[in-house]
Amino acid sequence: MRELAVVPDDPATLIPALRAALDGTGPAVLPVAEGGPVPDVPAQVPLPVAVVVATSGTSGAPKAVAVSSRALLSSAAATENALGGPGEWVLALPGHYIAGVQVVVRALAAGAEPLPIAPGPFTAAALAEAVLALRPDRRRYTALVPTQLHRVVDAVEAGDAAMREAVRSLDAVLIGGGRLAEGLAERARAAGVAVRRTYGASETAGGCVYDGVPLAGVGVRVVDGEVQLGGPTLAEGYLGQPERTAAAFLEEPGRRWYRTGDAGEWDGERLSITGRLDDVVITGGEKVSLGLVERAVQALPGLEEALVVRAPDPEWGDVPVVVTTAAEADLAAVREAVGAALGRAAAPRRLVVVREVPLLPSGKPDRRALAALAAG
Repeated sequence: MRELAVVPDDPATLIPALRAALDGTGPAVLPVAEGGPVPDVPAQVPLPVAVVVATSGTSGAPKAVAVSSRALLSSAAATENALGGPGEWVLALPGHYIAGVQVVVRALAAGAEPLPIAPGPFTAAALAEAVLALRPDRRRYTALVPTQLHRVVDAVEAGDAAMREAVRSLDAVLIGGGRLAEGLAERARAAGVAVRRTYGASETAGGCVYDGVPLAGVGVRVVDGEVQLGGPTLAEGYLGQPERTAAAFLEEPGRRWYRTGDAGEWDGERLSITGRLDDVVITGGEKVSLGLVERAVQALPGLEEALVVRAPDPEWGDVPVVVTTAAEADLAAVREAVGAALGRAAAPRRLVVVREVPLLPSGKPDRRALAALAAG
């Protein structure tokens, strides 16, 4: 067994703690947000475990995911290969999420510490300052969630010269933590951002599929419509929850698989995610994928950042509801476009306009809060 240390996720504390956890000179690490709750976890963990990540609980009860140093470093090595070589990293994500942990791990694996952005809420100016402070003779990388990318693109389009110089000096910007709307992706490319879409989870040591292509060593299959991932980046399981671990991680001769709970399609070379299996609603007796509805809505002008959630309806059962900050959005036009693309049952029944989309600390949309707004 190995000791488990609870560590605040401020970079000055987290970076040396992660270095020691990876090389075995220190205890395993559970990063937590400063001032945030500390999960109830054992004081000791199995020897392979280097990092424990508390999930955000966006689609179920939170879990403590136990990840080995082998999984973290395998992911870092495969990422380095996919991006074209080692480089310096800017840390712009919270360190208590797997995406933030992996920025630190990738930087340490490349022989350098990541450069954190200025403390406080994320701003495009803080990112630009950190990127431009990186060494000019090495490749430059960072990782963002879509909300952060949106602010960066807004800054470039508004004429921010420092932001434009910064993003164009980055060799890759990994985007994860939620689906990247195609409209935002197009704007980012036009702004000179080298966007790489990533897909993965804490259970896979972070992103393990880039632009639909699995990293080296990562296995992909779709079973009964569910995406399953295998390979050396898989976590050990959930601390103190053997039954939940057995349900999520399938043990087969010669290979383990993680059941993602996502619906998708795999052609042997490229993976596409169509939504969550638990985001299929029955409306008027017909099955509707909220992920597909959201994608269709986001393809409409002015609704690139809109989100779609379920809400109860006395007549139809559950129905798709659009939540957006676009005050000019027209429900009739949305219903017509989505109905033409996906069928009448998929057409959203309501449209809720909010001043701001509620977010989790990770920057992901808080879908539970959105569903409550939609239900109200």
